[in-house]
Amino acid sequence: MTSLAVLVAAFVVFGTVMAQRITERTVVDHLRGTPAATSLVVSADPDKAPITEAEIKAVQAVPGVAEVAARTLDGAEFPLTGPLERSVQLQGDPGHGQLARVRVVAGNYPDGPRELAVNRQASRQLAIKPGDQIRIVFPKEEDSEQRRAVTVTVTGVVEADSDHNATGYAPAATLNALARTTGYPRLDIRAEAGVSGAALSQRLRPLFTRAPGAAADFVTGDAVRAEEARSAAEQYADVFQLITVFLAVAVLAAALVAASTFRIVFAQRLRQLALLRTIGAHRGQLFRALAAEGALVGLVAGTAGVLLALGAGYASPAFARTAGQTLSTPGVPVLTALAVVLGSVLVTVGAVLAPALTASKASPLLALSRAETVAGERSIGLARLGTGLLLAAVALGLIGVIFGDLPQPGDQSYDSTVGLSVTVLSGAFTFLSLVALGPLLVRPVLVVAGWPLRRMGPTGTLAVGGVGGAPRRAAAVSVVVALGVALVSGTLVGIAGLQGSMDRKSAVDAPADFDLSDSKGLGAEVIHRIRTLPELDNATDYRMAEISIGSTHAVATDLDLPALPSSRQLIPAGGTLSNLGPGRVIVGAQLARELSLTVGDHVALTLSSAKRGSVSVSIAATLPGDAPLNADMIVAPVDLDHLGASGLRTGVLANASQGGQTARNMAQKAIQRTSGPDSGAHLRVLAESRDDNNADIRALATISLGLLGLTVLMAVIGVGTTTGLTVMERTRESGLLRALGLGRSGLRFMIGMEAGLYGVIGGVIGLALGVPYAWLMIMVLNVGAPLPLPYGQLLVVFLCLACITGLAGLLPARRAAMVSPVGAMGTTE
Repeated sequence: MTSLAVLVAAFVVFGTVMAQRITERTVVDHLRGTPAATSLVVSADPDKAPITEAEIKAVQAVPGVAEVAARTLDGAEFPLTGPLERSVQLQGDPGHGQLARVRVVAGNYPDGPRELAVNRQASRQLAIKPGDQIRIVFPKEEDSEQRRAVTVTVTGVVEADSDHNATGYAPAATLNALARTTGYPRLDIRAEAGVSGAALSQRLRPLFTRAPGAAADFVTGDAVRAEEARSAAEQYADVFQLITVFLAVAVLAAALVAASTFRIVFAQRLRQLALLRTIGAHRGQLFRALAAEGALVGLVAGTAGVLLALGAGYASPAFARTAGQTLSTPGVPVLTALAVVLGSVLVTVGAVLAPALTASKASPLLALSRAETVAGERSIGLARLGTGLLLAAVALGLIGVIFGDLPQPGDQSYDSTVGLSVTVLSGAFTFLSLVALGPLLVRPVLVVAGWPLRRMGPTGTLAVGGVGGAPRRAAAVSVVVALGVALVSGTLVGIAGLQGSMDRKSAVDAPADFDLSDSKGLGAEVIHRIRTLPELDNATDYRMAEISIGSTHAVATDLDLPALPSSRQLIPAGGTLSNLGPGRVIVGAQLARELSLTVGDHVALTLSSAKRGSVSVSIAATLPGDAPLNADMIVAPVDLDHLGASGLRTGVLANASQGGQTARNMAQKAIQRTSGPDSGAHLRVLAESRDDNNADIRALATISLGLLGLTVLMAVIGVGTTTGLTVMERTRESGLLRALGLGRSGLRFMIGMEAGLYGVIGGVIGLALGVPYAWLMIMVLNVGAPLPLPYGQLLVVFLCLACITGLAGLLPARRAAMVSPVGAMGTTE
């Protein structure tokens, strides 16, 4: 039991190392852009001196060259014609051979002019399949003022691991002909067996003569792949750094649990230690012996945790294959494994020092006592009290510094880095003060939390008394629970604030699922057809106009906010949004700061494209950011009419009438049919960006709460361990209660309630710390969101933790109930 927390911590730490190695190796093996068969990569500046067809033929004739693959365009993006704002990336690839990056999964690879294969992403996102035709728009040429659209036939669908976007593939020469470009920026070369990339480089250099400053580069395939591996690792560096922070918290929790456990274990052996003192053992000898015991526990637990994590790391690829995914094996990081084992030893030795020092001071007179343990201490010394109060004062002082430097709403120049660092530092000081002052906080919290249990009769009263009788022990366990609850509750509040901020950002950038717009204007007939589509809801047309306020230019819209459900997410920085009307406008934050506008001010608006007079309006409200559709100002339609704006609508916003991707796809097709293929209108699917943002927040919440679950797991282990050791320590007391008439079920219930009380005390303290600090971080981040309080989620966390900690005491309670009253009363404490 004393090694369980350390074992879990070692398993998680080394398991994270294994996960990182698996991730990096998988990225390198499957997501790299250079095939494993590439021996040499030759690259040249495509603008100054691209690689020519003649140079490619010369390379193919060099002895030792087995295969050559030219690359072109390198993922350059080109738009497609049609009502949707769609685009596709293009990459040159041979499509077959050892140097191919793609594999054909449907149809055939292009082998003729104006043919293209697309990857799975393009086939799915653009709804195209083999046999379809698409029109790709290429940039203007030097002798033309218009862009050139080329119709190509899709011949197949390919799979390319390195792709994340819609991409089209064809031989490099075919793509050069489509784009009307010459030369290639890169050659991948495969050498024959026995020929190294370095040797091949020496043979090929004379073939590429370039002017100074435009020389071709020769890099071996191994060097290119190593650089790709480094870049792949950098992609996940920030994620694993964040994970490291959470792991550090989990290791701290494990150390606190271990320290509390060792303190109880050593307290149970005080008579034995006193006897050793009686026969001549010195304090230093006892201290070293107890520290060595802790080191041995850390060695065994750390080794077991590392071995379990190693097995899990090697089992992961096998489990992934059963799910149709491919993961690389992690290897055996021997030095890292040794470091984790050594760290486990250091953690346990550090945790055991204070309990060992206390236990080594056992008086020889205790050897004459009938009790093998001593009662839990109820108070703390003056030094500990002073230290705790000092730490609390420092934490409060740092909070005062933060409040003195909070930004104004909408202040984009505020740097939150310093504020966040000070907030985290203040939280660390608060937690340290909680560790020091915990025994003093347990009693008042227990008075309130234990009140319902006392109403349940003698069993509840005994449970409350059992926890309150050893406040230092209760504080040691509850502090770990409080740490987990504070982090989880703070994360829930922070995620709720981030979600609120993202909802407000979506109300600006993506106020509806779809936006059909035309720079020349949409006629009333098109607007009417869109409004009558059964697949759509909340169809709202709008105008956009460039206006002037003195010498300042801005963009205004007459969007009807109440007609869009997303407008409920807009929170004004000043004034009231409902005050919008004729002669009253809503101003975005940037324009308000630029012109120093506040609610109630009057300004004169003029239309930039018209010669009419101005319209005087007052500021009804200001926003902490931009207005919807990224406009600077929202005005009433009648004011735009007075300014001389066109009656044609710039666009129309609409939502799908039902939720789900299928309903959204049907609505999208309905809009395309209504607007017509030859229409100049463009349809933007705004819901996709909103879904991506929400998915990112859900992923962040899942990862964060999953990692914080480690701390909660440590807390539960601590509760179970402490309860188990307490049951062993109070065996005679349990027998006496049984002899007085308390049944086995009553004894189990009492011990379970004691364990649950540890969770309740920690939960109350954790919520009292986690929620305010989360609010403080939201204010420092200046995300423009109100301070949220997800009551339901926090209540679920509190109740679940109380139940889980209560369940953690079931096994010790069952063990206590199995002892007969006569046998229990015959033992000594």
